[in-house]
Amino acid sequence: MAALTAHDIENVIFHVAEALRVPVLILALVALALVIVELGGFIVELIRRRRRDFTRLETAAGTARDELGKKDENAAFAALRPVSWSRSMERTMAALVIEAAKPPADDRLAKRLADFDFGSLRRLERTRMLVRAGPALGLMGTLIPLSPALAGLAAGNVARLSNNLRVAFSVTVLGLLVGAVAYGISLVRDRLYGQDLSDLEYVAATLGAHGGVAPSQQHRPTSSGDPSAEDKA
Repeated sequence: MAALTAHDIENVIFHVAEALRVPVLILALVALALVIVELGGFIVELIRRRRRDFTRLETAAGTARDELGKKDENAAFAALRPVSWSRSMERTMAALVIEAAKPPADDRLAKRLADFDFGSLRRLERTRMLVRAGPALGLMGTLIPLSPALAGLAAGNVARLSNNLRVAFSVTVLGLLVGAVAYGISLVRDRLYGQDLSDLEYVAATLGAHGGVAPSQQHRPTSSGDPSAEDKA
């Protein structure tokens, strides 16, 4: 009876694994599509930031401070828009102008910077998840077809063996590709977003000087470029 029970349990596990075969293959393709989308967005981010220059930032921040002194918030934001490298950065720039126009603004400016940083971490989570999910799906897609492949080998069915091994190795390559691309994107994005935050801190300090206060410098939550150390996120 014990042997029968163990056999039943093994059959349940086998059928569960077999049932996961198609979903795993579909998820592997979805992960590939997602990493391609992220790669496209990443290339756009790099192109936008190729013009990053401290002199431009300094000039824009100084002009915005002067316009803010004239109570012209629209002109101040217009001066900062060319040095906003993303939509989230542009929104934060606009918020900094609004907050700096209502001194004392120290705490409000600091909060806007912190919100931008947390938003950056959320964007990084997408590729960091793919770093883990890609290889995991690849491994599952490798192991699941091995069982029917071995069964085909035992039965002398070479065609079945060949087909299952082809699926297994193909999914392995796909999973590793997704993980590797997502890892590279995460590393570079972590640096880019850190630079964005540094630019925003400089703008906040410059605009804060308009009201006679300087915003507290924000320190990014410890953010390793290695997605394997992302528990904090």
